[in-house]
Amino acid sequence: MDIIIESPGFKASSKLENFIREKVSKLETHASNIVRADVTLYSGPASDPASFHCEIRLEVPGKDHFVKKSGDTYERAVVETVDTLERVMERSKARSNERRQPDRSVSPDAFTDENAPLDIDDVD
Repeated sequence: MDIIIESPGFKASSKLENFIREKVSKLETHASNIVRADVTLYSGPASDPASFHCEIRLEVPGKDHFVKKSGDTYERAVVETVDTLERVMERSKARSNERRQPDRSVSPDAFTDENAPLDIDDVD
């Protein structure tokens, strides 16, 4: 997975970049098909106590995941964003697994043998 970190308006320190890479790389435990993570850090108005913002867009096959959170530090904003992304990915995975489940209202064996009598237990 590629991790691209953008910080318009300031230069992110290497310590902050390493922290971001560590947290974002943990998302691969939830989905191995992540192509890229675009992380954007920016600050809002100084009067706002949660003026440090983090946006993460995960590019995965199909629908991308995008989350934006803010906090009193960039580290807090990154942690909250990654936590939310984990929940979003788990929900998405559960939905896709539900769609894959076959509809088994009739046993497939009921149609293979022409001479077999149809039992009432074979049909829901």
